[in-house]
Amino acid sequence: MRVLLFIALFCVVRSEVFFQDKFTDGDDWESRWVSSEHAKDLGKFVLSAGKYFSDKEEDKGLKTSQDAKFYAISSKFPAINNKDKTLVVQLSVKHEQNIDCGGGYVKLFPSSLDQKDMHGESPYAIMFGPDICGPGTKKVHVIFNYNGKNHLIKKDIRCKDDVYTHVYTLILKPDNTYEVLIDNEKVESGDLEADWDMLPPKTIKDPEAKKPEDWDDNEKIDDPEDTKPEDWDQPEHVADPDATKPEDWNEDMDGEWEPPMIDNPDYKGEWKPRQIDNPNYKGKWVHPMIDNPEYEADDTLYLHEDIGVVGLDLWQVKSGTIFDNFLITDDVEAAKADAEAVLKRVEDEKKMKEAEEEEERERLKKEAEEAKEDEGDADEEEDEDEDEDDKKEDDVLEAHDEL
Repeated sequence: MRVLLFIALFCVVRSEVFFQDKFTDGDDWESRWVSSEHAKDLGKFVLSAGKYFSDKEEDKGLKTSQDAKFYAISSKFPAINNKDKTLVVQLSVKHEQNIDCGGGYVKLFPSSLDQKDMHGESPYAIMFGPDICGPGTKKVHVIFNYNGKNHLIKKDIRCKDDVYTHVYTLILKPDNTYEVLIDNEKVESGDLEADWDMLPPKTIKDPEAKKPEDWDDNEKIDDPEDTKPEDWDQPEHVADPDATKPEDWNEDMDGEWEPPMIDNPDYKGEWKPRQIDNPNYKGKWVHPMIDNPEYEADDTLYLHEDIGVVGLDLWQVKSGTIFDNFLITDDVEAAKADAEAVLKRVEDEKKMKEAEEEEERERLKKEAEEAKEDEGDADEEEDEDEDEDDKKEDDVLEAHDEL
């Protein structure tokens, strides 16, 4: 028991939170996050819980506030090296504006980043999170920088596209494997070498090998015994035999009359000889493969020796996304527990939205009823005016009769 307790305590001690921000301290977030000054017209982040929330203070996060803008903001933390460690990157994203086109991802930068000059070309180590643009792009980016080049995951991971909070989690393991979770549910996993083109392929086509000139890879050939029937060639269209020249046809005015053309029922199309098995068929030639001399295995594909800045560097057409609950740690279970706590608030978001929609329905219903009542009152006034006009007309007729 003592040994088990020691192991448990040792694991707890070893677990680290490298960065965490839940924005629960009001305006003090501006002392931790640095807005880029690389461009003059970058969009502004504000602190907000949005329209739908569980706790107005606890649910506050960084919200994009201006349409059709680039955004660039970052926060620094003590540089980390994930050698022999699991690295967990997690954040919550709420596209409350029902986003049409824009990023919802986070980037991890080297500690040397000039935060005030951060921009779209600034080198980063990891990019992770949702990206939406129209119906065709609704995916989770997982991009790693390896040897100075950014590599995109080869799998398609679909992101969430509703207006509620969702938690995105990337787990990067020292055995060169990974997992992607959305709302604490695993949506993708695998091997870094297999799912990214960070390394050259293990094998390549032998550059010295060529298909032999006499290699016949045609499975079927024309039957040399087959000949085209003598009556095969027929025109595709013929003159309509049932057509007659109109009686009022004037050749001087209309030109020489010609019957209209119709499809020829005897037309058989282009003749082709029947196909038979090729007696010389050798099968499909397969190019021999050899070991790629440029390939070299790397058991540290997962490794990032210097990560010290977390940032949001993105473009949005319609603003209103709220970024919150940033967490960078080596403790998978702690990240899952944190995500679970965040997700418990989503039911309250849904209730607030449903209440707003019900209120809107009631408002529209009331307006429709009032409009109908106004229409009825107008009809009554019109009827009264018509009765008054009829009475006046009767008085005039009566006076005329008396005269």
